[in-house]
Amino acid sequence: MKKKLSKRLQGLSKKLDFEKVYGMESAIDAVKSLASAKFDESVEVALRLGVDPRHADQMIRGAVVLPHGTGKKVRVAVFAKDLKADEARKAGADVVGSDDLVESIKGGQIDFDIVIATPDMMPLVGKVGRILGPKGIMPNPKTGTVTADISKAVSNAKSGQVNFRVDKKGNIHSAIGKASFESSKLLDNLVEFVKTINRLKPSSAKGKYIRSSNLSLTMSPAVKVDSQELMDVK
Repeated sequence: MKKKLSKRLQGLSKKLDFEKVYGMESAIDAVKSLASAKFDESVEVALRLGVDPRHADQMIRGAVVLPHGTGKKVRVAVFAKDLKADEARKAGADVVGSDDLVESIKGGQIDFDIVIATPDMMPLVGKVGRILGPKGIMPNPKTGTVTADISKAVSNAKSGQVNFRVDKKGNIHSAIGKASFESSKLLDNLVEFVKTINRLKPSSAKGKYIRSSNLSLTMSPAVKVDSQELMDVK
């Protein structure tokens, strides 16, 4: 039985043709016009890639610092000791620790969005890997969250870095800002995100790389975006 749309979604569905394929700029304007929630909704991009994540060389994973951030206040936890711990605090990390941080996490205290660690701390971080992994916040060199350059990592996280990872079906998604952002800023963020995805295209991937793409708000239907235009972003 087909699920009945709420009155709000029915109203939004009347505003646009959701079968139409939009260019990037017009898609952003279209999705901004759907803002109707009582809070500042996130603008989210979703891509279906022509990759098979079962093959290690086609596992798309990484991070990108969006030029205008995501509009979300990010809390950062850092595993570090001594001078590196001091460096993390100075850079603005919200939580800094080592064994004590492990115990806090085991106790269910996870009031942060990103976890960063110095390389020497990874054996310790591994003790809570089963907790951090499923939440998508396990430090990883590919996302720049396992690094000796703690200041840069914390700064990137605070200024709008988003981490991404393709799922089992080849889908990848990320927030690229808020509905209140100017269209030009959302476009800058979208272009930077797509550039990064295109740079990571595996040489072994066959056929069309970005097979489908859309933009949506936290609480809106999705607007289709021209995938070829995205693939042309370099």
